[in-house]
Amino acid sequence: MTDTAPRPDTGTDIPDRPSLEGLEEKWDGVWSEQDLYAFDPETTRDQVFSVDTPPPTASGSLHVGHVFGYSQADMIVRYQRMRGKNVFYPLGWDDNGLPTERRAQNYYGVRCDPTLPYEENFTPPQEGGSNKSSKAANQLPISRRNFIELCEQLTALDEKSFEDVFRTLGLSVDWDHSYQTINSASRATSQRAFLENLQQGQAYQSEAPTMWDVTYRTAVAQAEQEDREREGAYHRIGFTRTDAAGNADTTGSTVYIETTRPELLPACVALVAHPEDERYQGLFGTTVTSPLFGVEVPVMAHPLAQPDKGAGIAMICTFGDSNDVTWWRELSLPTRSVVGRDGRFLPEVPWITSAEGQAAYAELAGLTVFSAQKRVVEMVTESGDLVGEPEKITHPVKFYENGDKPLEFVTSRQWYLTNGGRDTSDGGLRDELIARGKELTWHPAYMESRYRNWVEGLTGDWLISRQRFYGVPFPVWYAVGADGETDHDTVLTPPIEALPIDPTIDVPAGFTEDQRNQPGGFVADPDILDTWATSSLTPQLAGGWNSGAESDGLFGKVYPMDLRPQGHDIIRTWLFSTIVRSHLQQDSLPWKHASINGWILDPDRKKMSKSKGNVVTPIGLLQQHGSDGVRYWAGRARQGVDTAFDEGQMKIGRRLAIKILNASKFALGFGAAPADPSGRLAADPAVVTDPLDRALLAQLAQVVEQATTAFDDMDYARSLEIVEPFFWAFCDDYIELVKERAHGNSPAGEAGAASARAALAIALEVLLRLFAPVVVFATEEVWSWWRGGSVHTQPWPEAAPLREAAAGQEAALVDSVAQAAITLRRIKSDAKVSQKTPILSVTVVAPQVTLAHLEAAAGDLTALGRIEQLELAAGEGEEILTRDARLGEPPVKQPRAKG
Repeated sequence: MTDTAPRPDTGTDIPDRPSLEGLEEKWDGVWSEQDLYAFDPETTRDQVFSVDTPPPTASGSLHVGHVFGYSQADMIVRYQRMRGKNVFYPLGWDDNGLPTERRAQNYYGVRCDPTLPYEENFTPPQEGGSNKSSKAANQLPISRRNFIELCEQLTALDEKSFEDVFRTLGLSVDWDHSYQTINSASRATSQRAFLENLQQGQAYQSEAPTMWDVTYRTAVAQAEQEDREREGAYHRIGFTRTDAAGNADTTGSTVYIETTRPELLPACVALVAHPEDERYQGLFGTTVTSPLFGVEVPVMAHPLAQPDKGAGIAMICTFGDSNDVTWWRELSLPTRSVVGRDGRFLPEVPWITSAEGQAAYAELAGLTVFSAQKRVVEMVTESGDLVGEPEKITHPVKFYENGDKPLEFVTSRQWYLTNGGRDTSDGGLRDELIARGKELTWHPAYMESRYRNWVEGLTGDWLISRQRFYGVPFPVWYAVGADGETDHDTVLTPPIEALPIDPTIDVPAGFTEDQRNQPGGFVADPDILDTWATSSLTPQLAGGWNSGAESDGLFGKVYPMDLRPQGHDIIRTWLFSTIVRSHLQQDSLPWKHASINGWILDPDRKKMSKSKGNVVTPIGLLQQHGSDGVRYWAGRARQGVDTAFDEGQMKIGRRLAIKILNASKFALGFGAAPADPSGRLAADPAVVTDPLDRALLAQLAQVVEQATTAFDDMDYARSLEIVEPFFWAFCDDYIELVKERAHGNSPAGEAGAASARAALAIALEVLLRLFAPVVVFATEEVWSWWRGGSVHTQPWPEAAPLREAAAGQEAALVDSVAQAAITLRRIKSDAKVSQKTPILSVTVVAPQVTLAHLEAAAGDLTALGRIEQLELAAGEGEEILTRDARLGEPPVKQPRAKG
């Protein structure tokens, strides 16, 4: 710890007019120059407090939600540092992923076309475009390598601006340990983890129905999906029963289904009803013919069918929703996909064989899903297969969280990682991951249920491949047979020491470049890993897991990490995926604690997000209210609770920071107090002899104990709730009570003055350390006026020396005297005269147990109230009252001097 002795030059160095302006720039410069928050690698694991800090997505600008969450985490970190921990607090940048691609496209006016060759010294058509979507037709197509270079340039700009904001905010990050999720080291780490998963059978390929975003033309994992309410309609459409020979039933018997996806009629593979539904018992095992397209399909039974929904019999199409996928898989039905990866209907489908059916489908080929639905409804209306008017409804529809159009199911080959989603066996991976959630300490504790509910609700393994460009490439190639067909079962992998690799540029061992895409040669996997597949390795990335010295090097000293701070909305993505990777890779939890922050809500109580356009950027708030004011607002919010955006709280925080400066100026204005021989307090406790002063220290000891208990539980908000009221009472009551005595203007004389000055110094130093995790700049400024080193590297205060200095004095004395002071002030305020007006005489009536407190502080009460004659009397009630008060003449106002 840094020396806490008074400054060796003058003892104190107090500015004439303390101000918050400029403190952020001043102290960030000092902290950077001194490497104040640097991690000391010469350490053991038990000395370390390590943090898996959220890497913000470097794509645009930060918003106030970032400031909110990162401030709260920083409060916990600063406390741990003051508790003597060697803090490992890195910050990474989540560079890869769709948001970065989209921003680069719009910023530079380009789009990626991997078929184009690389262009040396490429200059984009523009720089500085908005982050709003623009049409692909207006963007210049460029090679994948050129596009990646532009993404890297842009993220470097964004990261610098982000760092400036975080420095202004006062994050005590070790900037020498920052990382990126796309640089060489991160690619090597991510690829190594994937290859190990592949070797252990935890990563696998599968060609199956996949949720697909037609705008971005990429697969989407379950965790990236969200429901949005959309208008739709049920269409009652008839299928014609067929006879035993497969001909249309001559009786004209019709089976009616009700569907919200009439455009998928050409993709129908069966009708399904519940096996116990009496209405359809005679239909099971028979076939029907689809309207318009004339395709014969079976009628089958399945328990997922809902008798009370619609007509009770459903049309199975490949694929309209997740139920279709389940039925398709469990009933071994054929695949008849009609929607392509571009969201348009395929040009032709071989299973429609009749001339009438082919003609009907020809009207749909090339249409979007929306247009195809409209045309099919028109066609079944014209043919008479639609019964009645469509019944309008509002229902949830699956979207990609960053997408604009509903997701579609597309059959494609993708990479998956086991996550318990397909494991229903007792004691299997799903149960192991649920057990990990119980093993983790959650702040607040109830967030564990959100994690558990997510794991229990998984319906499949983690889809980790994406059909994008800027990200970590899959480090694999596939053999190409002599017939020119890709053999996906023959996966070619590089050695670990060769990582990172790009299979579209690098060549597998035993091959040459001229064998790429050739018969008997190889082909690169064109996909990239899902951004979460790399972000889920942040403990490994920050801790240098792939550095080659995992046990003895940095990784062994920081892992498992102590804390993961994050929002509750990404428990299902980032937190869960990190637990999955650490469970599979290290067979452990990635951290011991998870601190979960809530959302920031706008005035309409809606979540602030870039997609909703209701975010507030932080730099203006930091300039207007000061970083301490903004941090105070964040510190008042409880973990896990959604919090309204409130500039009023920021104003209170700014007022608190200003009050710390001004109250400190008074407390330190008497010169240096006698030093504590033991070095534990800011002044010699033996000098503190007045009962009121000792009572203050006794009360402060209680505050220290309670604040410590709260912070030990990582409850920064509770600590602030304890410390702040004491501080305001210290300023408004205690300082006012002892002001005259501290100046030597009381019968207590020099001993009384010395006692007050020492108590002020002791209390101030303890308060600065109690506030330091939250109000970082004002406390550091005051500390620099009279103490050595930085307040942020001081020990967290302890209650024991304060209690010893109180020498058994009751803490309740402070509250008793403060209440009496309020009562005395009320005499003048009720009379509407200045508080400087003397009280000629007054009797204070108080409970018997309180009288001793008031007698002990009678001198300070007399000085505060300007009382000439004070009488104390016992009363029967619990309140402190006054009677027989006589006021003197108010002081004459002196005219202000001109100029």
